[in-house]
Amino acid sequence: MAKDPETPRKKKFKAGEVAVWGMMAMVILGLGGFGIENFGGGTSVVARVGGREISANDYARQFQQQLNALSQQFGQPVSAAQARAFGIDRQVIASLVDMAAQDAEADRLGVSVGDAVVASAITGMSSFSGPTGKFDRDTYAFTLQRNNLTEARFETQLRDDMARSLLTGAVRGGFVAPAALSDTLYTWMGERRAVSVLRLAEADLPAPVPAPTEADLRAWYDAHTADFTRPAAKTIAYAALIPSEIEDKVALDDAAVRALYDQRRDQYIQPEKRLVERLVFPDAATAEAAKAKIDAGTPFDAIVAERGLSLDDVDLGDVAQGELGAAGDAIFALAEPGVVGPLMSDLGPALFRMNAILAPQETTFDQVKDELATEARADAARKEVEGKVEAVDDALAGGATLDDLAKEQGMRPGQFDYAPGAEDNDPIAASPAFRAAADAAQEGDFPEAVTLEDGGLAVIEVKGAVPEAPVPFDTARPKVEAAWKADALAKALDARAIEVKAAVEGGQPLRSFGIVDVTAQLPREGNIEGAPADLMADIFRMAEGDVRVISTPGYTAVVRVDAAIPAVADGPDATALRQAIDAQIEQGLSEDALALWSLWLSQEQRVTIDQPAIESILTQIN
Repeated sequence: MAKDPETPRKKKFKAGEVAVWGMMAMVILGLGGFGIENFGGGTSVVARVGGREISANDYARQFQQQLNALSQQFGQPVSAAQARAFGIDRQVIASLVDMAAQDAEADRLGVSVGDAVVASAITGMSSFSGPTGKFDRDTYAFTLQRNNLTEARFETQLRDDMARSLLTGAVRGGFVAPAALSDTLYTWMGERRAVSVLRLAEADLPAPVPAPTEADLRAWYDAHTADFTRPAAKTIAYAALIPSEIEDKVALDDAAVRALYDQRRDQYIQPEKRLVERLVFPDAATAEAAKAKIDAGTPFDAIVAERGLSLDDVDLGDVAQGELGAAGDAIFALAEPGVVGPLMSDLGPALFRMNAILAPQETTFDQVKDELATEARADAARKEVEGKVEAVDDALAGGATLDDLAKEQGMRPGQFDYAPGAEDNDPIAASPAFRAAADAAQEGDFPEAVTLEDGGLAVIEVKGAVPEAPVPFDTARPKVEAAWKADALAKALDARAIEVKAAVEGGQPLRSFGIVDVTAQLPREGNIEGAPADLMADIFRMAEGDVRVISTPGYTAVVRVDAAIPAVADGPDATALRQAIDAQIEQGLSEDALALWSLWLSQEQRVTIDQPAIESILTQIN
């Protein structure tokens, strides 16, 4: 925001710069079309504002840009119909009307920029640079052509944008935050509280909550039947072939298990290795000089540091002899950790430090035979199910029933009342693929085959609908008891909190009732662990010395404000906060002024919108 009236040129430059890059965003990000052709079938104008027109192409480009942005936001393509459901079509025309009204006002006032300013802006755009990095005439023409823009049209739009930026900059500029508002907000935001919080739990009660009687549970169930009502469901019949259920029936020979072991021989049989570090030098003489320093007592780590390297840079990890090339024999000849070299490596002469000897390791076939057999059997079961998919599809196409599939394909039959999210669903409903198919299936549909995530196969058929109904008391009893206990405990904690509050207000220390969490400088945007989000608002409504009971589901506490600490008057933090507040106030005033000015312009100037033309454009955008 410009506050200094003595620097109009600086302000004008920034406004023009904003317009330039705004225009480039329009060109590069898709306002130029990329497939959008001229919308000239009915009319080339969708609206008129004062002496300005809004073209069909401009509307289409702006709508396409917003459509692309929405698609990026959602991470998937968004159709024009979906964008309209979000009101994007109305937002686009409103935005274009505002700009046209501002352009018309600029025309009326004679606000514009010269050819030299426009030319300077265009030649300074990197998007129009050629191979030399400077403005290239051919690149400029090609970019505009690719975006369905002529040079004249682009330059006119750029000139309008820069002029509009100057005008809006004048409307938005010069606002200063009122001192009274700024001070009030600073005093409010900078205030702190010193707070003591005693969170109560069941262990803090004088006596435990008594166990409920059968009559208590029955009464609770009757009073909260809606909480124990099973939602409407579908009766789902299915035939399933699950790999884990047929593994024991799969024939498996030792040769298949042995083949799996042989595939992983490198994993099970590891040769003797060494932990090695390699420090490479530019030539043998430098390497020999470094080795002489090490032999004289200089640590290897120090030589590494002299080379400007870290130990991570020279670490080779655990390596076998064959991985070290010509240096392998000398390194593996070491019986204990040490430095050898210079030895030739694929990067040149090097010193090698061997840090540890790793003995060879071998896991025999007999040691992992059972583990591999289980894995091979599971893989064979998945392949067997996979091999039956086509046969099941063919059988369904021929009119086979679920019973037929159970008999002919060895599939397991089942049936249950399915409700999304219900805890008593059949275990097969744990599969997302099964649930998705069950959600979509309707009574009367032909049975549908579904491939499950574990490689299984299920065929689903809806047999009927099951209306919403209360879960029988005996079935719901564990949940009824848990709900009763939670309610009884909450009431007991509330009663205890009221007692503690009264005692503390009478002079008894809060800490005498349990462990107290004390915060000396709590800001408004702070939080107390485990506390509800609205606790901070409650705390800052309390005066110094106030004691309050805070009770929400799962949280009961007694809170005391030990001190109300006013905002700090001076210091770096105070200055930073005041500056942030002033900036927000000034930005708000600036935006409000621009909005009011734009509203006034649209009311002062005649606005006509051709809605049929807009509808025609939208039907051509996918």
